[in-house]
Amino acid sequence: MVSRREISAWRPRIPGVVEVFHAHFTEYAYPMHVHEAWTLLIVDDGAVRYDLDRHEHGTPHDTVSLLPPHVPHNGSPATEQGFRKRVLYLDSTYLGDDLIGAAVDGPDLPDPVLRLRVGQLHTALGRRGDELEAESRLTLIGERLRGHLRPGAVHAAPPRTDRGVAHRLRELLDEHVVDGIGLEEAARQLHAHPAHLVRAFSGAFGIAPHQYLMSRRVDRARRLLLEGGRPGEVAATTGFYDQSHLTRHFKRLVGVSPGRYRLSSR
Repeated sequence: MVSRREISAWRPRIPGVVEVFHAHFTEYAYPMHVHEAWTLLIVDDGAVRYDLDRHEHGTPHDTVSLLPPHVPHNGSPATEQGFRKRVLYLDSTYLGDDLIGAAVDGPDLPDPVLRLRVGQLHTALGRRGDELEAESRLTLIGERLRGHLRPGAVHAAPPRTDRGVAHRLRELLDEHVVDGIGLEEAARQLHAHPAHLVRAFSGAFGIAPHQYLMSRRVDRARRLLLEGGRPGEVAATTGFYDQSHLTRHFKRLVGVSPGRYRLSSR
């Protein structure tokens, strides 16, 4: 088998994420090393075996692995085909040092819901202009991780919907349709935890904050397109990162591309 080493790495503009790292290795084995950040790992193909605190671990299907900072670990393919993985390195302040011991004792989390959410976060992080979605997904992932590391919290009953904070967040999003607002900044202005904002808004309106914001932007784009605006110009004036960003969300919500929608105008 030909040795394969393919990687992609970048630092997104999302608070708490130090680095995104995607890799496909067939024969490479990591020596013992440490990170300053938390390592949140999912494996899409194959499997990885690794040693953490002198104990051997692995990454079976639907498992999310969370490796704490400053604790030595290694890693190598567990199958002849190697492995394809996606990793998030999270700032050491994102998950407190008080959780390191629990992560050392149980780094592999068999949680299909968490696995799905981490995959969705990677997708959002790969698309410029979808930072609010990425922040929202990250804050719910953090909440679920803390629940795993503090037993009993993951399956706790959901809090009652806070319609007051939900409406205040909607007003804030309405004020920032074009320029947007980060989840942490919204939480600071509304004096609420980011995860509480996402849950309260979704519970009150049946839609996530990032979906609401994109819906508002698409509505504005529709009006400008019907007035004869070109898709590239409309994208810039309605808050989208570029024309392809507008097209992706426009087709999802309207069913056709902005250009085709514009040509349908009479």
